[in-house]
Amino acid sequence: MINTASENPVLRVAPAPPAQAAAYFRASLAFHADVSDVAAALAAGGDPGFVVVDSRSTESWDQGHIPGAVHLPTALVPEQAARLLDRDVPVVTYCWGPGCNGATRAALALAELGYRVKELLGGFEYWAREGFPYETWQGPARRDADPLTAPVAGECGC
Repeated sequence: MINTASENPVLRVAPAPPAQAAAYFRASLAFHADVSDVAAALAAGGDPGFVVVDSRSTESWDQGHIPGAVHLPTALVPEQAARLLDRDVPVVTYCWGPGCNGATRAALALAELGYRVKELLGGFEYWAREGFPYETWQGPARRDADPLTAPVAGECGC
């Protein structure tokens, strides 16, 4: 039985004071977007107020990408961003998934060029796993929602 904070691995380091925690979580939301929110904004029709950028290779893009995304591999950001993106429109970058930091590198490169940018949490992996439509070189595709990542019916409520 765990009796003290020093024995409890969760509380070994005390939680931050509420004001500090609020600032951290507010900042996190300024840097990240989740797939459900991006999908809802894109599905609403009209101008979502941001552009989605797929920072992966052409082979990865062909395998599957978010409909309407701009293909801009991370290595090409410095030379092609100005031609493909409007500096006044916020950008949401993505790559494969949580185990890949390609979207982070693309977001950094874009921020250094003066773009307002967020990173898509979960990347293409969670887009597909949550059952949102995507496009491949063969045409549109969609998977059933993975019950470990999204509700199979209804909304998650978060």
